[in-house]
Amino acid sequence: MVPGRRRRGGRLGVGLAVTLAALVLAVGLSLAVGARSVPLGDVWAGLFDPDGTYASAVVAGRVPRTVLGLLVGSALAVSGALIQGLTRNPLGDPGLLGINAGAAASVVTVTALLGAGSTTRQVWAALPGALLAAVVVYVVGSAGRGSTPVRLVLAGAAVGAALQAYVGAVSLSLPTVFVDYREWAVGSFAGRDPEVATAIAPFVVAGLVVALALARSLNGLALGEESATALGVATLRTRVLGGATAALLAAAATAAVGPIAFVGLAVPHVVRAFTGPDFRWQLPYCVLAGPLLVLLADVLGRVVVRPAELMVGVVTAFLGAPVLVAVIRRRSVAAL
Repeated sequence: MVPGRRRRGGRLGVGLAVTLAALVLAVGLSLAVGARSVPLGDVWAGLFDPDGTYASAVVAGRVPRTVLGLLVGSALAVSGALIQGLTRNPLGDPGLLGINAGAAASVVTVTALLGAGSTTRQVWAALPGALLAAVVVYVVGSAGRGSTPVRLVLAGAAVGAALQAYVGAVSLSLPTVFVDYREWAVGSFAGRDPEVATAIAPFVVAGLVVALALARSLNGLALGEESATALGVATLRTRVLGGATAALLAAAATAAVGPIAFVGLAVPHVVRAFTGPDFRWQLPYCVLAGPLLVLLADVLGRVVVRPAELMVGVVTAFLGAPVLVAVIRRRSVAAL
């Protein structure tokens, strides 16, 4: 191995270990901090040696919320990295494919037809709509002369606008639908049934495994179609499988907790500034950095307006907006 590459690999390996350690700390804070906080020292006992005390009960009650944050953060960050890489669009995030709008349209349709239901039912209601919207955006953006970043962005904006108009018409016409939709659309972990994490876990885990397996092919694809083909990359299969994986991950996360802004945009940019464009490092970093951001945002939302709670989607919007502004203001964006 070239010494420079060995040093770079060692640096990235150490950075990955540091990110993992920070994520472990964020998990501890997520379990300890809230309207009623628990000392960090009691978290371990509450997890592995529950004694029926108040602290143990609080920690146990926060475990499903923390697990959901881990799944959603990883899914959104990796989905954003895949979308930015496949479309070569530095402003790409799950909303680019109309996933949020598709999930919302599906939720209000099912609620209008069947009435209000549990949050677990909302997951199964939102998932097909989100995936279908992503397929429609890709088909529309690829029609004619094939897909390009600009065509996909325009298709996503058009499909998203149409779906949002439908959501507004249905939710404003039916008050019961509006109430149910409003609780889902704020982007929050609060009040989610423990079964929600169980419902999306298979989709998220499968999506992450496929994404990591595509890392080498994505590196080849970033060099251009001709170079990728010369390197033996199946470009069409990589694009289809990568796009489907990005849609699945974002759909599962959005279906579970509603739209959470900027995670899919901000995390890949921060990660890429450290790892460079190599997806073999970029994607593992996103798996850890995504939930790190989401959990810290959730903890911050519990603290700033205590004893009330600020929705995690609002906090990530405040944190991610400066990243978006910085990207837009740059004269040139680093190669993906």
